[in-house]
Amino acid sequence: MTATFDPSFPSTSSSPSPASPASFATTAAPAQRQWLARLGADYRLERGRCVVSHEHDGPLRLLKSLYPEGDTICHSVLVHPPSGLVGGDTLDIAVTVGEGAHALVTTPGATRFYRSPDGAPAAQRVRATLGVGARLEWLPLEAIAYPGCEAVNEARFTLAPTAELLAWDITALGLPGAGQPFSSGRFLQHLEIPGVWLERGRLDAVDALLMDGELGLAGQRCLGTLVFASGAALDRDRRERALDAVRALIDADPLRASAGATAAQDGVLVVRALGPVVEPVALLLRRCWAAWRHALWDLDGTTPRLWAM
Repeated sequence: MTATFDPSFPSTSSSPSPASPASFATTAAPAQRQWLARLGADYRLERGRCVVSHEHDGPLRLLKSLYPEGDTICHSVLVHPPSGLVGGDTLDIAVTVGEGAHALVTTPGATRFYRSPDGAPAAQRVRATLGVGARLEWLPLEAIAYPGCEAVNEARFTLAPTAELLAWDITALGLPGAGQPFSSGRFLQHLEIPGVWLERGRLDAVDALLMDGELGLAGQRCLGTLVFASGAALDRDRRERALDAVRALIDADPLRASAGATAAQDGVLVVRALGPVVEPVALLLRRCWAAWRHALWDLDGTTPRLWAM
């Protein structure tokens, strides 16, 4: 799978990092007709229990913590009540996972990037910092790029040497089932683990070679990436065990011709999948996530309760 790159597309790389919770009160009011929402969440391990404190500014919330796996793993639900972004809207999310803490974060619904009538980009920026021995599972539901959107979806994860990350990104281009193909619009994806891994690609609806070419999306309109990253190199046995587990799942999946798994670097494992719609891509990534949880952490694939609703 390839993507075109365009440094002229609106970029967030020079923007300041999301404000810490303590600075939210001093944030300037957003321009009229634009939503600016920020959330800061801090996970800590206290007396054997992972706890979270958080503050927000604007329509972004962290719901009640859940512990379906016991006290050491905190499941959180991130909610954006408006459920979508239009041109000029910005969501800034800052997450810190402290030493030895383990957090799983998901969302109750898709992140929707609606049409931008004035051409201004809508942006979601995620910054997460993982401390020594910390684990973060970043598992939002899909992002939907509506026809005519100008969107930026950026995630940056900074890992201490012994921290580990399981994260995915699922993007749906248009809503073909609703008769809304991705016939116009641009969607910029940015996934970064500083010093380790960087992906930055522009999905442009008018780029026929990218959207429909055999070396591009080949007519598929949903793309998914699952990443496992460690702050240190994985030993060979652990790496191969994890890859074998997901490759077996991919080989038995209907998307096997458009999915694969690889060790991108010594400390990074990647699964990619292309599909016509969200459901088969999400299902495959969930299975691979559960397999990596077991192979890499010796944990069951405990499904967040929201996914069953």
